[in-house]
Amino acid sequence: MSWARIVERNVPLVSVLPQVDHAQLFGHAHVLLDEKNFEGCGGLLLTDEHRVTIAVQAAFLLLRRETDYFPRLLSILVYPDAYIVDGEHALGHGIVTEEPQEYAGHTQEHLGAVVLNWRDIRNGSRTANDGHNLVLHEFAHQLDFEDGEADGVPLHDDVAAARTWGELLATEFARLRHEVDSGVRTVLDPYGAQDPVEFFAVATETFFELPGELRTAHPALYDALRRYYRQDPATWAAVDRPLPF
Repeated sequence: MSWARIVERNVPLVSVLPQVDHAQLFGHAHVLLDEKNFEGCGGLLLTDEHRVTIAVQAAFLLLRRETDYFPRLLSILVYPDAYIVDGEHALGHGIVTEEPQEYAGHTQEHLGAVVLNWRDIRNGSRTANDGHNLVLHEFAHQLDFEDGEADGVPLHDDVAAARTWGELLATEFARLRHEVDSGVRTVLDPYGAQDPVEFFAVATETFFELPGELRTAHPALYDALRRYYRQDPATWAAVDRPLPF
């Protein structure tokens, strides 16, 4: 299957990306495909469809910014479906369990890998307006790790920008936790109320998939993400043009 067919079928978000950014997006995707080790797990035979679908989505997080291409990331492991992980697991709010847990995907600061599952990748990428995207979520964590700390504050151009983001993060995170505890419906996935690390990943998903709703409900958060990612997806208009392959 050609790149064009894969992207058309699996990554409709590309169709609303400004045409001027397409070449850079696919250039970044090519680098990720060349530099990162993609592996199928749990019996999954990895194909170009898997690799391209993942790489193109991850490349959205790199547009218009200087990038080292997720420098802490070596491998991308892909299961066919959700998978079981044994050991201790943090459930949020200081609660830890030793029961086996089903995961859709995960990564850690010192893991050197992003673990994903194809079912949720496919479902999340093909529906580009539901606020859920496993690839954007897990690769946002990798951006968070670039400064050596998993704290929901990704590496910024300067200290002042990082401090501003940290202050906004604290305010918006507290607001989400209050809304979730109060049963208030929010555009941000309640999963982001677990901790600041998950909040940043959830906010990133929402920024790209529900930008108009996020800008309306959380204008300061949207503006901070717009400045960080140097993109303004709430202004993107659908286009019907051939992809540049």
